[in-house]
Amino acid sequence: MDRYNIIQEKNKREIILLRGSGCVYKKCTFCDYYSDSSQNKQENYLLNKSVLEKVKGLYGRIEIINSGSVFELDNETINLIQQTCRSKNISTIHFESHYLYKDKIPKLRQKFSGFNLKMKLGLETFDYALRENILKKGINETDPAVICAQFDEANFLFGIKGQSLESMQKDIELGLKYFERICINIMCSNTTGIIPDRRVIKIFTDKLYPLYKRNDRVDILINNTDFGVGN
Repeated sequence: MDRYNIIQEKNKREIILLRGSGCVYKKCTFCDYYSDSSQNKQENYLLNKSVLEKVKGLYGRIEIINSGSVFELDNETINLIQQTCRSKNISTIHFESHYLYKDKIPKLRQKFSGFNLKMKLGLETFDYALRENILKKGINETDPAVICAQFDEANFLFGIKGQSLESMQKDIELGLKYFERICINIMCSNTTGIIPDRRVIKIFTDKLYPLYKRNDRVDILINNTDFGVGN
């Protein structure tokens, strides 16, 4: 399992994959990222400590992810993240969180008040019917302004049945309107029942990828390990 990498294109930063207690939601029909978790807080902390020791402080910014939300990391790990970022002169920290934790974000921002905290939401799409009836994201809200209120960035999922050039373009445009940055993930084969739609993926790669591949506010992951972490 690769847990440390340096992103040298677009929003240069270090990225680390930590381990927490695991996603408490587990209802997203497209996601099977559940194995990289443990209920043993001490073992998680020791693993996370070994990963944080690799952080160099390059570019003054770091993205910290785990198979779930930042709120599922143990307190010792959270404290070590703060200590590491201070000692390495890292000012900007990117975390991820499920929407169900939105009311906890202000307190997290307060805890990290000495840093520029960027919260990323796994939104997947603004299309409510697709997002909630098919993907089961658990975001019971349709107003983009409300959805983005506690978040700075968002993940989008493209390449599934029901999407079109127009729907993907709309997601990108709304994403750039309401978020500072967006990350587009192309659906990859996994153990779930959501199958990549090659026709939709081709539409994206032919029509949209050329338009946004150089946009500094848009990350595009054709493969889910393109950031260099995971397996």
